[in-house]
Amino acid sequence: MGWDVWLLLGAGIVISAILAVRVAHRSGLPSLLIFLGFGLIVGESGFGLQFENPELAQQIGLVALAIILAEGGLTTNWNHVKRSIPTALVLATVGVGVSIVAVAVPVRLLLGMDWQTSLLLGAILASTDAAAVFSVLRRLPLPPRLAGVLEAESGFNDAPTVIAVMLLSAGTSPSLGSALLLVVFELAVGAVVGLAVGPVGVYALRRIALPVSGLYPIAVLALAFVAYAGAVLLHGSGFLAVYLAALVMGNSRMPHRAASRGFAEGVAWLAQIGLFVMLGMLASPSEMPSAIVPGLVAGLFLVAVARPLSIIVSALLVRLARLGRLNWREQAFLSWAGLRGAVPIVLATIPWAAHSVAEGTAKFVFNEVFVIVVVYTLLQGPTLPFVAKMLGISTPDEARDLEVDSAPLEELNADLLQIKVPPTSKLHGVEIFELRLPTDAQVTLIVREGRTFVPSDSTRIRVDDQLLVVTTAACRDPVERRIRAISRRGKLAGWFGELGT
Repeated sequence: MGWDVWLLLGAGIVISAILAVRVAHRSGLPSLLIFLGFGLIVGESGFGLQFENPELAQQIGLVALAIILAEGGLTTNWNHVKRSIPTALVLATVGVGVSIVAVAVPVRLLLGMDWQTSLLLGAILASTDAAAVFSVLRRLPLPPRLAGVLEAESGFNDAPTVIAVMLLSAGTSPSLGSALLLVVFELAVGAVVGLAVGPVGVYALRRIALPVSGLYPIAVLALAFVAYAGAVLLHGSGFLAVYLAALVMGNSRMPHRAASRGFAEGVAWLAQIGLFVMLGMLASPSEMPSAIVPGLVAGLFLVAVARPLSIIVSALLVRLARLGRLNWREQAFLSWAGLRGAVPIVLATIPWAAHSVAEGTAKFVFNEVFVIVVVYTLLQGPTLPFVAKMLGISTPDEARDLEVDSAPLEELNADLLQIKVPPTSKLHGVEIFELRLPTDAQVTLIVREGRTFVPSDSTRIRVDDQLLVVTTAACRDPVERRIRAISRRGKLAGWFGELGT
């Protein structure tokens, strides 16, 4: 086929995938499953397009994951995740180690795999997927601290799992001490590079006046890849570097920050579509039946044993170190919300491409991982809202960001918040002046029944109202806490000791 035919086919797939996102959003179905389905349709069992190059798939997959992590860092709100960082780091390190062992042992005993392959499968499945977490969990009304744990964990845990899979795929067996030292070294290098590139990039973008505003988003994404490639060249973790650099830039005052985030989000969606379609093409449906039962068994231990055990151990360590505390409801939700997606499938191409494991075994592991991701994502993704509601941790009254690319807001160091008043909120009936917001915050607009108006001090808030609040960055946290407190206990929340935390 000529290039024009390939271009037409690619454009058709992207447009179909974009339309499918709307269906996935309404149904709660993770869009990655639809994209994988497109890949299977155009692959060898569908339209007959042959693609069986694990080396190329690995390289494309790693770059796509770096783009997804960059978007995740740019769009993560530091104020929401900063209290969750200690917990997320423990989950991304100790939790990953616990998960690897908790999967490897039953796989070795029940499925008869050798220890190297069992540990390799455990390492491949240990990482939660940033794309799945960002696309599914950000739609859920979760407490900021819990959402921050999930987002930060998915951003951090790719790095140690990639290192573990690389080590187990190398064909050599380093001692446990050597392996741990290597992991610590690569993570340290990645962290240093990311935390160096991020601030330097922000400093440069503030002081270099680019002739076209559209160049700023491109520069931001390029800086994220400077962090990724620089860390890799220094034998560090590129994934950790790109996430940290993007996190710093996304939470700093930069020119056209909102536009940069929007651009990164669009590029990340394109990377997701291309990545999942490619992985679907790489899979061979005719070989999947033999991997269904082993995959379901391994996935069951992953979801029912390994993930909960890693959460329990990590929560205990965090509590003993006095770094935070997770109650049993939060631990239960974190256990169920450990979504897998493209990351395990991409990691499964590493031993296949390295040829350190027998090709038949490596392909079988890839098929197992493919089955696990499809089946358990289909099971977990759509049920997350129900699980959150059942555990009593959903918070529909939380204030949410509304990104506005407006020069005056940038100059005033201000934020624009959108608050939707849910049916159970005690904001209903409260007058605007009774909110007693800080002097540097103001309810500027109310959207009610499709009509928009500027409220007065005596305007009463009603259920289903949407409030637009302009606040300085310094007052944002007090504003959010005050609104949460009134929503929970009414205008006398302070008398009841409700602080909105």
